[in-house]
Amino acid sequence: MAENLVEITDANFEEEVINSDLPVLVDFWAEWCGPCRLISPIVEELATEYQGKVKVGKVNVDEDKNTAVKYQIMNIPTIIIFNKGEIVEKKIGMSSSFKKDLKAVLDNVI
Repeated sequence: MAENLVEITDANFEEEVINSDLPVLVDFWAEWCGPCRLISPIVEELATEYQGKVKVGKVNVDEDKNTAVKYQIMNIPTIIIFNKGEIVEKKIGMSSSFKKDLKAVLDNVI
């Protein structure tokens, strides 16, 4: 995992996401998910571009099922952007404008 990405687990979700002073982009993914691997470099780019302004983390849905169930993750990849503990945006799957769409949301919350 890239150094500016946070590994988010069931155990640290509240501390890392809900109680974060920064907006948080959470990538719900799994090792076996092809589209998840495709968006991973984009998520890493966003982590670098927004370093210090937005926390970017990943939740492995196979390892941290409670968080995935709580946020009704039925399909992956799913990206949820939180601000002050509240969901601002939820994106499921990927699209040709994936990075641009996420940047627009992030720019609005920072």
